[in-house]
Amino acid sequence: MSADQAVEQAERKQDSVARERSRGHVRAAWPIYLAAFAVAAVVAGALAQAFLGGSLASLGIPDPGVVTTVGLPSIRAIAWLLAALATGSFMFSAYLIPPDGPLKTARLTVDGHLAARTGAWASAGLAVIGVLMVPLVLSDVSGTPLSQILFSAEMWGTALDRVADAKIWLLVAAIAAIVAGFGFAAGSWVAQTPLFLGAIAAVMPLGMSGHSATGGNHDYGTNSYLWHLVFMMIWVGGLLALIAHGRRLGPHMQQAVHRYSLIALFAFFAMTISGVINALIRVRFDDLLSTAYGWTVLFKTIGLVVLGLLGFAHRQITIPQLDRKPPLFTRIAVVEALVMAAVTGVAVSMGRTPPPAPLDPAITNMQVQMGYNLEVEPTVANIFTMWRFEVLFSVIAILLAIYYLHLTRRVEGWDRGRTAWWIAGCATIVVTMSSGLGMYMPASFSIHMIVHMILSMGAPVLLVMGAPLTLIKQAYPAGEFNIRAWVEAFEESTFLRVITYPPVSTIQFLVVFYILYVFPSLYEVAVSEHAGHVIMNAVFLVSGYFYFWDLIGPDHIPGRRPTVARFGWFVVSMPLHLFMGVYLMQLNIVLAESFYENLGLPWNPDLLRDQKVGGGIGWASGSFPMAVVFIILLLGWLREDRADARATDRSEDETGDAEWRAYNEMLAQYSQTGRRSEK
Repeated sequence: MSADQAVEQAERKQDSVARERSRGHVRAAWPIYLAAFAVAAVVAGALAQAFLGGSLASLGIPDPGVVTTVGLPSIRAIAWLLAALATGSFMFSAYLIPPDGPLKTARLTVDGHLAARTGAWASAGLAVIGVLMVPLVLSDVSGTPLSQILFSAEMWGTALDRVADAKIWLLVAAIAAIVAGFGFAAGSWVAQTPLFLGAIAAVMPLGMSGHSATGGNHDYGTNSYLWHLVFMMIWVGGLLALIAHGRRLGPHMQQAVHRYSLIALFAFFAMTISGVINALIRVRFDDLLSTAYGWTVLFKTIGLVVLGLLGFAHRQITIPQLDRKPPLFTRIAVVEALVMAAVTGVAVSMGRTPPPAPLDPAITNMQVQMGYNLEVEPTVANIFTMWRFEVLFSVIAILLAIYYLHLTRRVEGWDRGRTAWWIAGCATIVVTMSSGLGMYMPASFSIHMIVHMILSMGAPVLLVMGAPLTLIKQAYPAGEFNIRAWVEAFEESTFLRVITYPPVSTIQFLVVFYILYVFPSLYEVAVSEHAGHVIMNAVFLVSGYFYFWDLIGPDHIPGRRPTVARFGWFVVSMPLHLFMGVYLMQLNIVLAESFYENLGLPWNPDLLRDQKVGGGIGWASGSFPMAVVFIILLLGWLREDRADARATDRSEDETGDAEWRAYNEMLAQYSQTGRRSEK
């Protein structure tokens, strides 16, 4: 088919869509959204009414009334769907359909704009519900009717001061409100990725609370729940966005469906595996039919199986016929969305249904704080022989390694050395987080400092040398709306120019180190709260990656400074980083002392001595990255010098040493002028 024929065919398709729209075949998506909200609310409220009454009586909590008993889970279910709708809508406008023009400066198309506006409205709705949940939560935990709390400023103050869930919902409301505000204002493609990440961030506080965040093995429970929650948002929200696009007969439907199909398949397996992990640490097999919590697990499992079958039907029936029978996909997708809403209602009810008795009734304070017990003092031998697989960062590292290896098969002649760097970086993260290092990190300041140095200066050095963005650009074709285009837009973004500007890059790297240890209360939150622990480790990795990426990364960074300038920044900044180790060695106040004492470690460590050892580790451990970076920068400097010399030689060859002859002629003229003046 020639280019003219392709253009003609595309124009005919556009005319066909325009005629269909003019005949009134375009349908709004809001009735589907309302139906999903209603299904989720009814399922969550019904299960709460069926199971919660006996639970309240057994716990000695007064019944707050039907408005709270049924209303709280119902409204929470709607909140989950609003969060999913926001996530899926921003994902749709960012990645499932192309914008109008080059990505760096692209404006959203009409359909992208409608999706983004839907995400903004959904975020605004989540913000309103987040505020409404504050009195509902207090009513629930206190057994006080909602009517007595709703208009009482004193009660609101009590909720925000003493009830952790109320604070969490207010935080959710604040993040969602920010996302909504920017969502209404932004009309560019570049803004959609931050909005997508912001929509996910809005529900992260909820993922850190509930049954999964308490009791033994809560590290497994919380991390697996985070996987479960994120991919539920993406799976459900993406489908709702696709339904809306299909009902308004939007373009690029086939491309969007194929991309979503891959995302949904991964989401299904991620939710299934994480759900199994979460259930195994909470429920015995005989609890499934003997407890309310077990029944909700079974209901949710049945719902996931049905969703898996519907997804299989999409792949086998509707997607192959998408060009010929586009309404078929939308009809099955609507059914799937309603099933998803019902499963969401079941999932919400699990948060209000008391779990069975703990698998280990003799739970220790150490298990409450960390999720597991440590019986012996850490040594060089046992920290590398102990193993407890960490299911957040370790899984991410494994997935990144698999994806990288997959891309290398698409690029002929890819440098194996870069592959070795990347795999070594991913392996370093897995070993650090899943070995005794990761296990002892919350219990020992010195081990914490080892992990800090590895995550901020060891793994990032290895990862940046893998040149992942260069690999992606070589693995995907140019000129298409694909991952390569997204990477190229990122490389040209204002964010990257700012974060890789040497003063900014250096300051963000140093601030992470200084602010954590100069403010004792911040460090205590970081080590004692699971959310703080996760955020802290993520910041270590990301901050270190950006710092070393600018210094030594082979990936293209527009406007990167010459190697000599980068070497100078490195020489200036690294001693400032290592100075914090000296500060910690001289500090005579134990950071997070109450947390460490409450762990009840059986070897009764000297906390101040351990902290000073950690300071020494922080001071001395910079030698490895300094040596590696020094060698890489030196080699880069030599390569640049040789390149300049070769360029000079080529220039001389091309011009026939014209500059040298001109220089000699100038000297000759000076000489002749001098002789004439002497005469």
